[in-house]
Amino acid sequence: MTSRQLTVDLAVVGTGVAGLTAALRAAELGLRVVAVTKTAVGDCNTRWAQGGVAVVLPGTGDSVDAHVADTLAAGAGLCDEVAVREILAAGPAAVSALRDCGAVFDGDAGDLERTREGGHRAFRVVHAGGDATGAEIERALVGAARDGRLPLVEGQSVTDVLRDDTGRVAGLALLGDGCGAGVLRARAVLLATGGLGRLYAVSTNADGATGDGLALALRAGAMTADLEFVQFHPTVLYVGAGARGRQPLVTEAIRGEGAVLLDTTGFPVMTGVHPLGALAPRDVVAAAITTRMAQTGTDHVLLDATRLGGAVLRHRFPTVHAACMACGVDPARVPIPVAPAAHYQCGGVVTDTSGRTTVPGLYAAGELARTGLHGANRLASNSLLEGLVMGARAAVAVAADLAVSPRPGPPLPPRERYPVADRDAVRHSMSAYAGIGRDAAGLAAASAVARATTRRRLRTPRDAEDAGLTLAAAAVLAAASARTESRGCHLRTDHPRAAVRWRRSITVMLDAEGVPMVAQPMPVGGVA
Repeated sequence: MTSRQLTVDLAVVGTGVAGLTAALRAAELGLRVVAVTKTAVGDCNTRWAQGGVAVVLPGTGDSVDAHVADTLAAGAGLCDEVAVREILAAGPAAVSALRDCGAVFDGDAGDLERTREGGHRAFRVVHAGGDATGAEIERALVGAARDGRLPLVEGQSVTDVLRDDTGRVAGLALLGDGCGAGVLRARAVLLATGGLGRLYAVSTNADGATGDGLALALRAGAMTADLEFVQFHPTVLYVGAGARGRQPLVTEAIRGEGAVLLDTTGFPVMTGVHPLGALAPRDVVAAAITTRMAQTGTDHVLLDATRLGGAVLRHRFPTVHAACMACGVDPARVPIPVAPAAHYQCGGVVTDTSGRTTVPGLYAAGELARTGLHGANRLASNSLLEGLVMGARAAVAVAADLAVSPRPGPPLPPRERYPVADRDAVRHSMSAYAGIGRDAAGLAAASAVARATTRRRLRTPRDAEDAGLTLAAAAVLAAASARTESRGCHLRTDHPRAAVRWRRSITVMLDAEGVPMVAQPMPVGGVA
């Protein structure tokens, strides 16, 4: 392994909303920063986010207290209320900073347009481009990064977070197409790689969402929590039984504007299910759809948006309208076929509200991090908000910590071989046994697939993805097997009710053999 010449204060892994926000803020604070991505900058989940940013703006009649209450209700008893309040209260300043960076939201400067999404009892979701909020945020951040403020390293996979002989972070092991392996020296590392939706055969996620950051953090010795809570978005465009990979999202903001969920016989899916009806939290709606599909023997339901009319759909939801039309569905004339698909990892690497993990010099932000904001089920549009707030906070924490921390020693060499299972087999088993509706037998079967590994040298970026996917799947399955209840987006058919004794977070770390193990359960409120 060769050594890269570049040595930096902070290496940011991932270039979505959290990663670029952190990198840009760290550069403003005078740190030497580099952002690393295995693909191209901007090729991430952020760009596919449709709905918007959930934020309480002044003069709207809304309140942070109300936003906190909705978040806690969606989180099904596992949110950290202190973290929830801190992050949500920081929302207006974070959105203002993003607008200063060049992001343009719908509405004029003094009165941004707001909509309502699942689980929200107020119109507090600001959006851009109708239903292209993530794309606009990513455009603004990438533009700011490319104007010379930030070195960007593209096409480089990270295979390990390297530490010195004291256990402190000292850099990254890199692997790129055609350029072999190398080491990037860094005093601190921030992981912002997004989620793990591509552990499943069908998801809303970009191709690169293979759980890389979770695997990197686990290998570095970090604590993770709430991994069993994989959120399935209720309404993803259904294009046929053979569909695989990333599928078009149908934002729930359409339901916020009046669209109705029906089964294939025309009966409303959410009647009698929840007081908020089709705008119930996502776990409730996804479970109700899954139940109704089983009852009717179908593989999709219908989202009737015809009452909105073609002009509104084209202007307010251009992304959804274009995706539907490309599949031969005119949403102004016929209901949209939809079904749930893997969407968001609610848990992740345990951090405080400044992005610090349990490993000295390692930070995490965005979907990868478990701050305590989401609990057992994320409230709609809290994700972009969290990425903005926590990206900036993590940068400030890094700057403060480096001012008083010793420089790390030389990085120890990375491991030579990694356990890797068959990618397609893992995806099939996760989809079959670890989706909406799980039981002990199915989870055991999926775990056996994730454990059927060979130890390999990582020679290509795809090898690195396969190693990350394997470890991430095993960690999710360990947590899901341990939680013998149903809570939030973790639905156990063999334990269909919530249990008071499980109102706590399950933590997962690696044992001495590198196998995910359930560690001491964590009380609500997190770790010190």
